[in-house]
Amino acid sequence: MLVVDDEHDVADTQALKLGDRYETAVAYSGQAALDTAGPEFDAVLLDRRMPDVHGDEVLSRLRERGYDGTVIMLTAVGADLNILEMPFDDYLQKPVDQSTLLSTLDQHLDRADGDDRLDEYFRISSKLSVLEREKSTSQLEGSTEYTELKERAKKLEWVLQAETDDFEELKRTHQSISRN
Repeated sequence: MLVVDDEHDVADTQALKLGDRYETAVAYSGQAALDTAGPEFDAVLLDRRMPDVHGDEVLSRLRERGYDGTVIMLTAVGADLNILEMPFDDYLQKPVDQSTLLSTLDQHLDRADGDDRLDEYFRISSKLSVLEREKSTSQLEGSTEYTELKERAKKLEWVLQAETDDFEELKRTHQSISRN
């Protein structure tokens, strides 16, 4: 697990919260994250607002390099419609309590070799949930990307309900974590 935050105290605190369950490393800048992150890390907790290399850029460059581990944006930055195109797995707004952080990580890492459609569904659901808390209905309905993503989520949900025995339980767990 790589924790990335330019605020040393925040990064160290997050690493401490995770230390009992996960082996963690810390990077205190976007450039340090790019220099450090690799396939040996199952997950990256990534702050968005960093002075040297913005977290959005770090995310983009990691994915371009082929990093396919879990990336969770852990940030104080409110969500905007631009997150629809960002290739992260989940979006948590600070402050995040330890149980939410651990539950979110467990959920993503336990499914690491699972159904790609299920992973896609939960990535989309996370984005939709964050945006629905942050934006008005009129702002969302005016976005073609939001509407298309919502339709994609519905289609995936229909397929997964038919093909995944415990889909409803997985969905409830994800929703309870996303609300926190």
